[in-house]
Amino acid sequence: MKKRALISVSDKNGVTEFAQQLSELGFEIVSTGGTKKALEESGVPVVGVSDVTGFPEILEGRVKTLNPMIHGGLLAKHGDPGHKQQLEEHQIQPIQVVCVNLYPFQQTIAKPDVTVEDAIENIDIGGPAMLRASAKNHEYVTVVVDPADYETVLSQLKESGEVLKETRRKLAAKVFRHTAAYDAMIAEYMTDLAKEETPEKLTVTFELKQTLRYGENPHQKAAFYRKPLGSEFSIANAEQLHGKELSYNNINDADAALQIVKEFSEPAAVAVKHMNPCGVGTGENVFAAFSKAFAADPVSIFGGIIALNREVDAETAKKLYEIFLEIIIAPSFSDEALEILKGKKNLRLLTIPFEGKQKAEMRLSTIEGGLLAQEYDQYTLEDAEVSVATKREPTEEEWKALKLGWKVVKHVKSNAIVVNDANMTLGVGAGQMNRVGSAKIALEQAGENASGAVMASDAFFPMNDTVEVAAKAGITAIIQPGGSIRDEDSIKKADEYGISMVFTGVRHFKH
Repeated sequence: MKKRALISVSDKNGVTEFAQQLSELGFEIVSTGGTKKALEESGVPVVGVSDVTGFPEILEGRVKTLNPMIHGGLLAKHGDPGHKQQLEEHQIQPIQVVCVNLYPFQQTIAKPDVTVEDAIENIDIGGPAMLRASAKNHEYVTVVVDPADYETVLSQLKESGEVLKETRRKLAAKVFRHTAAYDAMIAEYMTDLAKEETPEKLTVTFELKQTLRYGENPHQKAAFYRKPLGSEFSIANAEQLHGKELSYNNINDADAALQIVKEFSEPAAVAVKHMNPCGVGTGENVFAAFSKAFAADPVSIFGGIIALNREVDAETAKKLYEIFLEIIIAPSFSDEALEILKGKKNLRLLTIPFEGKQKAEMRLSTIEGGLLAQEYDQYTLEDAEVSVATKREPTEEEWKALKLGWKVVKHVKSNAIVVNDANMTLGVGAGQMNRVGSAKIALEQAGENASGAVMASDAFFPMNDTVEVAAKAGITAIIQPGGSIRDEDSIKKADEYGISMVFTGVRHFKH
């Protein structure tokens, strides 16, 4: 009996060559619709599915391969006498090779003007059914979903007349990953359409962007995955122009730097070490902004990650070049800046479309045996009901400084304290077990510059000791959520020192 291959693909890349070589190896090619037409135009002998099933395509092509003449050929155990007898009884021919990929659902919903009707119509039914049947029966069937695997299949068929069992199993596993990812994307689209906020099952899919040399430490394996149709304004969609391959820690730090610089519309520069900002500066231009970010902490910035929200020019590039840095992130680099910075062969240069579409995604965090999902913290001061709790209102300059501090402190690990002026951070206290400890770290770093500066806290003051420490260092205004049962103690202490204290009514814990 002649061997049979079923081919039906939306991705026509390489398929005519694949089909032609299968035909030369003695396979009868069965196909449908657009694939059949493409093969015929290329001179590949092909039989239509309707000729095999004895039934026409119906319902605008919605039903064509869902037929025992197809699925019997896919699911039969070739070595089972009972199966063989039933195939002969119903004149069903086994299918040894299946090459199928699915309706372009992802590409369809990526269109800005896509309608629900278009999206629904591009949910494939027959394709996944054939793939799953073939993958289940991979003991006898070779199933190909990725054009990258065409050459492997052909070479093994040419060498031994069959595809190795190990290869068939790997291809079957790839099929189930493919259909699972396809269904996960459909599930996400339909869940959003139905406005389900906490579905009883969370199905997500990610595509491999790159394997990593190791994780947080050299003994840990790691990889970097990208969300299909995820936010364009993200590290996952960055283009690397120069430098070494990104590491696991690089990616985490780069994401932290990007999230902070997103807070600013004016020229801004952010320096990050170990997921915390060590320097943030704003200015009339990118050079001025970076100069302030560097001055904020010229020690910690060593080996850091820099994010800038304006094109890097030659003047800024020269200053960046003087420092040992791991990564520089920017919307773009001028030709001269790129030439300067490429002088450091290991320095990673990333561009990100700062005007790119940003989607409202969930932040996923794994724990052993589970997963936490929450919205990203995109709450801003403009969303808050701000009130002045003390007798003295902030001055115009203090208001400017308080707003900058509040933008930064939400990105510092709790307990978080930021000391800053109107244009730059002066000290950052992160991740301490009590708030006054964080305040002391931030104030010590700020030194004499704390006098006349402001302080931002990610959560309320449970006692007045932080205000006392801030006042003795010369802090003139504080911004914090408020909401402690001992707020009055802090307000009283602030009034005692003439400090203006602003309550936002919202906290920004970051663990």
